[in-house]
Amino acid sequence: MVTWKNLDTLASYDKLAGMKNRVNIAEAMSGENGAKRVAKYTTPMAAGMNFNYAAKQVDDTILDALAELADEAQLVDKFEELYNGAIINTGEQRLVLHHLARRQLGNKVVVDGVDKREFYVSQQKKAADFANKVHAGEITNEAGEKFTTVVQIGIGGSDLGPRALYIALENWAKENNLAKMEAKFISNVDPDDAAAVLKSIDVSRSLFIVVSKSGTTLETLTNEAFVKDALTKAGLDPSKHMLAVTSETSPLAKSDDYLTAIFMDDFIGGRYSSVSAVGGAILSLAFGPEIFARILDGMAEEDKLATNKDIFKNPDLLDALIGVYERNVQGYLDTAVLPYSQALSRFPAHLQQCDMESNGKSVNRFGEPVNYVTGPVIFGEPGTNGQHSFYQLLHQGTDIVPLQFVGFKDSQIGMDVEIEGSTSQKKLCANVAAQIVAFACGKDDENKNKKFEGGRPSSIIIGEKLVPESLGALLAHFENKIMFQGFIWNINSFDQEGVQLGKVLAKRVLAHDTDGALKAYSDLLEI
Repeated sequence: MVTWKNLDTLASYDKLAGMKNRVNIAEAMSGENGAKRVAKYTTPMAAGMNFNYAAKQVDDTILDALAELADEAQLVDKFEELYNGAIINTGEQRLVLHHLARRQLGNKVVVDGVDKREFYVSQQKKAADFANKVHAGEITNEAGEKFTTVVQIGIGGSDLGPRALYIALENWAKENNLAKMEAKFISNVDPDDAAAVLKSIDVSRSLFIVVSKSGTTLETLTNEAFVKDALTKAGLDPSKHMLAVTSETSPLAKSDDYLTAIFMDDFIGGRYSSVSAVGGAILSLAFGPEIFARILDGMAEEDKLATNKDIFKNPDLLDALIGVYERNVQGYLDTAVLPYSQALSRFPAHLQQCDMESNGKSVNRFGEPVNYVTGPVIFGEPGTNGQHSFYQLLHQGTDIVPLQFVGFKDSQIGMDVEIEGSTSQKKLCANVAAQIVAFACGKDDENKNKKFEGGRPSSIIIGEKLVPESLGALLAHFENKIMFQGFIWNINSFDQEGVQLGKVLAKRVLAHDTDGALKAYSDLLEI
């Protein structure tokens, strides 16, 4: 039986807290010492990837203390309770079951007579069957023409994760003749978002997926109406072009406005729903169900590693523990996620939601204020673009920002050119290697403007090539890292009350039920 305790009540944390600034990373990463660390401080991940933390401010003593923290906080035991159906979401008294959608971990979890794993698999199969019929021309538009484009209408977790995964595999799928349909996304209630998408496609040959668990999300329903209006004006029947991904109890579930409805439930939060019908429908339509299944396989393989109590064989847990050391002992405010892969251009945005919506909490699981910092600010852009943007602050700014690099040895498409003795891909890999050492070791110079202090910690996840399995493993790694950190901080990582207040007040503005400052701002905007 696990016990839930605040971080600052754990004896292992007291021990760890006395190890601030123990490691001089510039010295540790210099010369042969650095080479030895790179070889030693690496942990295998799923899909042939590795998590290397040689350039983090840790040594064997700190790592032993982190192992003690993992044991005292019962982190793997709590993970086991989560995927076996304990009520982990204490804010909403809900189970947390996104790992079951990967089909592998845990015992049977039955809620109200429903086997939840079978439910998730059945909805994935429903999405797969629908996609296969669309690809085979069994489901067509009214003129009997095949659909060529699929558009997801959703926001937050209904948009960010599926969009990031689609972009990550879009060019790989095209290169390997696996692309079935082009995918687009409408999320912002700003009418220019929907208008730009609609003007870029042939609406007569497009399917639209309306994604809303409750069936009441203001932005999504507004954009749905926008699309229906465009379809009607084009002389098309919207019900022949739309499907819903929603809960079985929502108003969308049994509506005649949709070709079909594919179901999700309250036990998979939006930011973790890429593996549910939310991601399954659009990714199966875009790439085929087999590719979506390969993403799930990579996630399942990584999940298995996350069950190991040996932190050196559990990359997700180890990454989480090092992050807590950086946040709570070293006092760093932010974490930058820096993928050296253009295909992962939207991955930092997805992780930003996943991490900050999960662990941006100031009360514990019991609603009591905590006396320590919790989730960091997450931001990032793909390299090498970021090097010409915000790396100046990362290298020479007054704040130290821990860095999480992601890189691949081979490009997705394989098209390249050799210039001055090296290919573009080798230049990309050289840049990430150089940045890691530059951040860690810095550079001395008599001209203070050109001096780099170093001491900037980083880790890197490195793989051979970004394919569905490695993409799935990468996503599961970060999801599990976020989960473990929430366990350590004793917070509820699976509700998001901070998202709700603005929505409620926006509805008040639209209903003209305002007073004071709210009325002043609505008048200023002439709403």
